[in-house]
Amino acid sequence: MAEGDPGRKLSPSDSRETALAFISTLGADARLPAAADLPDAHSALVRAILSSTVVSASPDPRVSCTITVSPAVTNSYNTLHGGAVAAVAEAVGMACARAAAGDKEMFLGELSTAYLAAARLHSEVDVEALILRKGRSVVVTTIEFRLKDTKKLCYTSRATFYIMPAASL
Repeated sequence: MAEGDPGRKLSPSDSRETALAFISTLGADARLPAAADLPDAHSALVRAILSSTVVSASPDPRVSCTITVSPAVTNSYNTLHGGAVAAVAEAVGMACARAAAGDKEMFLGELSTAYLAAARLHSEVDVEALILRKGRSVVVTTIEFRLKDTKKLCYTSRATFYIMPAASL
């Protein structure tokens, strides 16, 4: 394909070639390790980088953890992958919601995350989840990620969990 003419439309074959080259540079065409095919591999990956420090149910439910940024959860810039941030936010937020609502069946309805700074490879990040609002059928948590050494806020999330009605179980 000739470079230099930004107004020129790509042919279907050139478009396919360009898309495949982009996917290849991201590493998305690489084969996953065999462990990734095991049931619950995603949860195992999240548990592998988390170490729990505080779980309290009353008076104000709170869950605090520490993440060690390992190569398994970094992107090509050697910083914590955005998907890993979201997965940790979901797991820690769910733990906090369960501390507030008990062992009721619930599901994640919404998760929003702000990526403010990067957590670099081998850094440690303190993660803390607190309850923003608790109702009969909903629990809203806020999750903050702070670099352990500087206390700088690098990510913040808000998760909304919906409690399943007892009749539907």
